[in-house]
Amino acid sequence: MSATLVTSSRQRIWAYPLGLARRSPTFAIGFCTVVFFLLLAIFANVIAPYNSTQIFSYDILRAPDAQFLFGSDGNGMDVLSRVIHGTRYAFGIAVPAGIIMLAIGLPLGVVAGYKGGMVDEILLRILDILRAFPTIILALAVVAAAGQSLISVVLVIGVLDSPIFARIVRAEVLALREATFVKAAIAIGNPPWRIMLIHILPNAILGATAQLPMRMAWAVRISATLAFIGVGIQAPAPEWGAMIRQGAEFVITGEWWVAVFPGLALMALVLGLNLLGDGLTDILDPRRRTTGK
Repeated sequence: MSATLVTSSRQRIWAYPLGLARRSPTFAIGFCTVVFFLLLAIFANVIAPYNSTQIFSYDILRAPDAQFLFGSDGNGMDVLSRVIHGTRYAFGIAVPAGIIMLAIGLPLGVVAGYKGGMVDEILLRILDILRAFPTIILALAVVAAAGQSLISVVLVIGVLDSPIFARIVRAEVLALREATFVKAAIAIGNPPWRIMLIHILPNAILGATAQLPMRMAWAVRISATLAFIGVGIQAPAPEWGAMIRQGAEFVITGEWWVAVFPGLALMALVLGLNLLGDGLTDILDPRRRTTGK
């Protein structure tokens, strides 16, 4: 009897994730990819064979072999160890930047959608002005003025992408503010702040939730771009964009591994985050839930 209960409990534990994987294989692939890189970031000190800045002065530009699986770079540092530690910079930028995007975009979108009228117009125009600037150029200017630090890159990326979340939430709120449950909340005397925070926001956040992994992928890509062109985080920090920039000069002479391996890691994480976002869109789409597609 006890064995039957244990088997039943295990089946229930695996039933939900397996159900999600069947509903959206895209979500399953993206989720596994992101979790893999997240584990690398958490246990980088344990997994990496060497310190990310340890220099082997007699092994400069050494090709991949048994000691250096990904080879060594122009400074004699192990590329594999630097790629693994680079996951910390990727998540160290993507996660706080995503939080800033939500912290700015969600309240602006809720207020603009619920209040409407002049408030909506003013907020929309501010968002339009912010989005009108070319992203890379504005990021270059701000990071160059504020300094090439992790905090500067995170703040720039988070602020620049917040209008996307504001518009997504605003569109949801415009539909929800005419819903029966919102009118009922108004009728019983709830103040506007409570209606927006308690009744509307939880129902308007699904679209932003699905969009978040994609914008985190954008944050990783932009931070790597800034580092590649020499404005973002720079060596010796094991940031993938900076590593690709350093390795680009060696590709011509045949030392391809310096740039290729961090480039592949960057591509894999960005792809995983985008697949995760696409999968969340499939899962959270009410039409797909009702049709079972």
